[in-house]
Amino acid sequence: MSAADELRWDDRGLVPAVVQEAETGEVLMVAWMSREALDATVKTGLGHFWSRSRQALWRKGETSGHVQHVEGVYADCDRDTLLVQVHQEGVACHTGARSCFFTRLGTDGAAEPRAGGPGPATLEALERVLNSRKAERPEGSYVAGLFAKGEAHISRKIGEEAIEVVTAALGGEGDDRLVSEVADLWFHSMVLLAGRGIPLRRVFSELDRRRAERKSSG
Repeated sequence: MSAADELRWDDRGLVPAVVQEAETGEVLMVAWMSREALDATVKTGLGHFWSRSRQALWRKGETSGHVQHVEGVYADCDRDTLLVQVHQEGVACHTGARSCFFTRLGTDGAAEPRAGGPGPATLEALERVLNSRKAERPEGSYVAGLFAKGEAHISRKIGEEAIEVVTAALGGEGDDRLVSEVADLWFHSMVLLAGRGIPLRRVFSELDRRRAERKSSG
C-alpha cells in the first residue's frame, strides 16, 4: 500500500493541503490536492494542486512565476490533511500578499489588517529586489552599480561595513548607530550572495544545521 492509499480522501477524491514556508514556519495558503496533484508534487518537487472551480490540475506559479519548491509533504495523524513545506518564490497569494492569511478577525467579528513586522520575510523581500536589480540593471540604481563594479568591489564594501560595525560597537556611538551599521553589513552581504546566485535559504539552512549540531552535542 502506498502512502497516498493511506490518506482519507473525501468523496471528491481530494484532501486539504496547508502550505507552509519551510524556513520560517509561516503559513502561506491552503489548497486542495488530488492523487494526481500529490504525485506531481512528489515527482517534480514543485507544488501542484487541484482547482475545484476549474476541475483541473494546476502548478503554483505556472502563470505568475511564484513557484513553490517543495521541501517535504507530511500527513497529519488522522491522514485527512497534508502539510506541504516549501521554499516560496515571490508571493503565495493572488492579491500580491506574501501569505493568504493577512486579515485578522477582531473581537467583534470585524476584519482587521494583520499586523506585520520585520523578520525573515523582510530579508526574502530584499532578496527578490536584489535579484531584480541584478537582472534588469536599471539606470541610477545603487545595487545595479554594485553588480556592475563586480564581486571584488562588493567584497571590499563588506569589509568596510564590518569595520563600521566594530567601530560603532566599541566607540560608544549608541545602539541606533550599531543597528544601522549591522543593517548595512547584512545588506551588502546579501548583494554578494545575489551576485553569486546563492539563495538566502542556503544560509538559513546552514544556520539551522549548526543549531541542530549544537543541540545534539549538548
